[in-house]
Amino acid sequence: MAVLPFRPSPFFANKNKAFWRLQLAGWGGATLLRAMSSLANAQPLSFFVLIVIETITGFSISLILAVIYRQLIARRPLVTWGVSMLVLPLAVSLYAFIDSWVIGLYRSDPAVSFAQLFIGVFYLDGTLLGSWSALYYATNFFLQIEEQNDQMLRLESQAASAQLAMLRYQLNPHFLFNTLNSISTLVLLKQTEPANAMLSRLSSFLRYTLINEPTARVTVAQEVETLKLYLDIERMRFEERLRTIFHIDPASSGALLPSLLLQPLVENAIKYAVTPQESGAEITISTQVLGPNLRITVSDTGPGVQDEGEQRLTGVGYDGREQVSTGVGLANIRDRLAQAYGDAHRFETLAPPEGGFAVNIEIPFERRDGADAAPRAAAVAA
Repeated sequence: MAVLPFRPSPFFANKNKAFWRLQLAGWGGATLLRAMSSLANAQPLSFFVLIVIETITGFSISLILAVIYRQLIARRPLVTWGVSMLVLPLAVSLYAFIDSWVIGLYRSDPAVSFAQLFIGVFYLDGTLLGSWSALYYATNFFLQIEEQNDQMLRLESQAASAQLAMLRYQLNPHFLFNTLNSISTLVLLKQTEPANAMLSRLSSFLRYTLINEPTARVTVAQEVETLKLYLDIERMRFEERLRTIFHIDPASSGALLPSLLLQPLVENAIKYAVTPQESGAEITISTQVLGPNLRITVSDTGPGVQDEGEQRLTGVGYDGREQVSTGVGLANIRDRLAQAYGDAHRFETLAPPEGGFAVNIEIPFERRDGADAAPRAAAVAA
């Protein structure tokens, strides 16, 4: 059996409609209670005319109060409460005066004076309008607090997105500076074919960065394809010195991770493992699903951290023609993960017993429908 889609909307999504619904429900309930009390006291049916008149009077006066309170609620508390305490007794007095006059016309009992009727009705009318005023202010103050909380959440989300975008944008100048240096060297050496090939691979890599938002998340499969574009560029510089191995668990191929998360890790391995060794190094990239988490490991067979000390861990490097560091390194990855996942992630650096250096990252395992994976992969390959 097909079920029609139904998405309930918040009661206060439209404040004007919510006000009229509460207004009608409140005064309708008050009328019903008065009617039931009249029946219990064996009042004649004609007495219900008085109840209707009293309800209409109270309803109308509450509308006037709503207009006044709407102007007062945005003022300073002293003005809001001070004026309200002056307006409310006047409104109750007007309500009691009209009710007393109508009741006096209905009863025509000379034994009960108008002043006695006024005092007797004043308490009941004061209770009604006082309760109405309290509910009006309570509801509006609640809505103001909710709006402030929503605005705070939006600002926090925008700030987090801006910081994520800033961290992602740091990667492009860092990578471009080194790549363009290499292309410039090839041009100076009149090696036009390798320079053209490197430019072609660079354009493919940059095309990927343009079609992805800085705060976007991509699948492991997409990230690996992009990483291979980067490695093709670096392999033209290092040739056989740069050796890579991929161990991608098929179950993790559709998992989501921040865009361009692996590239700085591999760049860090190239800088500190491949560059300083004449024989180069081997870089291994592996991903696997461990329970509710996705584990990403990037390891190398370089000299580890003995010579670089804390430089490799913080991302601080040296300036040189071959490889220039702007300090984004692993510190950038830490910041991006903290912004994207908060405490729900793990980042650790290891020195394996067999030597080298490794980075382990664990993030929550998340998937999405594969509908948009194919178009993006096709765009990168185009």
